[in-house]
Amino acid sequence: MDIRKLKELVRLMVENDLTELDLRDEQETVTVKRPGLHATPQLMPQFVQQAPMMMPAAAPAVAAAVAPPAEKLPAIESPMVGTFYASAGPDKAPFVGVGSKIGPDTTVCLIEAMKIFNEIKAETSGTVEEVLVKSGQPVEFGQALYRIRPN
Repeated sequence: MDIRKLKELVRLMVENDLTELDLRDEQETVTVKRPGLHATPQLMPQFVQQAPMMMPAAAPAVAAAVAPPAEKLPAIESPMVGTFYASAGPDKAPFVGVGSKIGPDTTVCLIEAMKIFNEIKAETSGTVEEVLVKSGQPVEFGQALYRIRPN
């Protein structure tokens, strides 16, 4: 092999931070290794993205025209992206439900993000009028979780 080709291979290895280069063709085989660099294999974290849930189709517009306009109540919103849990465990009662009286320090749910369960506080006083998400459902930042009737 020509020394210029070999120098070019070494230059490519240095520029691209390679520790080993193996070239083969019908006439020759060349393996170039850089000493002193030991790559340690590292496990990359696996991120699992959940598929969006399909929601049933909305009722016909005729029914909506008959219903009176809904009162706009304030909402408790998700402060992060994650998975919503209404209770501390599958066999535990929900933190709050429709009709529950809440205060600013009341824990209303858990949101799991990156394998960490985060307690979500109400940060307001009032009565829970509507629960907008189901336990185990993925939620987005700013998504409404509960509708609250303020005191």
